[in-house]
Amino acid sequence: MKKDKPLINRVANSGIITINLEDYYPTESLLVFDLTEYLFRGLILREKDFREALAVHNWEQYRNKNLSVCCSSDAIVPIWAFQLVTIHAEPYANNIIFGDEKDFLAAYYYKTLQALNLEQFKDKRIVIKGCGEKPVPVSAYAELARLLCPVAKKIMYGEPCSMVPLFKKK
Repeated sequence: MKKDKPLINRVANSGIITINLEDYYPTESLLVFDLTEYLFRGLILREKDFREALAVHNWEQYRNKNLSVCCSSDAIVPIWAFQLVTIHAEPYANNIIFGDEKDFLAAYYYKTLQALNLEQFKDKRIVIKGCGEKPVPVSAYAELARLLCPVAKKIMYGEPCSMVPLFKKK
């Protein structure tokens, strides 16, 4: 009878670093400020009425939240209107992005990934984890790969048991 050898987790012992972009997913709620609600007859933004509405709007509701500012209708809205909303919300909201929820996530991830300390990945073998539960934008995966190329030894995508090679430093 053979003596049973202990199981060895070769993936854990490989020195591969797994980066899960879901770990960077925003934890604060996302609220949407849609300028469509402020259009006269659904078509026109009247400056005086809009300024009055913003003056009485409850900005406190955005405290410690993320805010997406958009106009979901096909109306032509002047650029200053989006700026005015941003200026009003700025003291309250954590992050303010122009666009819908998808645009928000793309911009949020871009900003978050720019703040990463890339030195921790210098000459390391990296797996960018895929197949998650949260809607991480494809642009975040592409941006992370771009940022890692100058520092990482090897970049792969997927799960440690099933990786797709993407990059290898020469």
